[in-house]
Amino acid sequence: MRDWAKARRERTHHLIELGGLVQKAGLVDLTDDDRATLLGAFLDIAAQLQGGNDTTPDDLKTRWRRAGLHAFDAEKEHAEKKEQA
Repeated sequence: MRDWAKARRERTHHLIELGGLVQKAGLVDLTDDDRATLLGAFLDIAAQLQGGNDTTPDDLKTRWRRAGLHAFDAEKEHAEKKEQA
């Protein structure tokens, strides 16, 4: 496979995974699949990470990462319980 094709396939896979996170967070349903609302939310997150808040960008990322890891763990536990049933 050519390098450009491999890079394109990897980028596409990455973008699909990111879209899956948007879905997993429930944002598609919560925003009625309104792309402008989703973009606005992402722009707000980006602005928070650029600073100018009471909370530092590192603290925000740490808090969000913990919440994400907790959600992944809860999903894994739910799937394991479902398999056992």
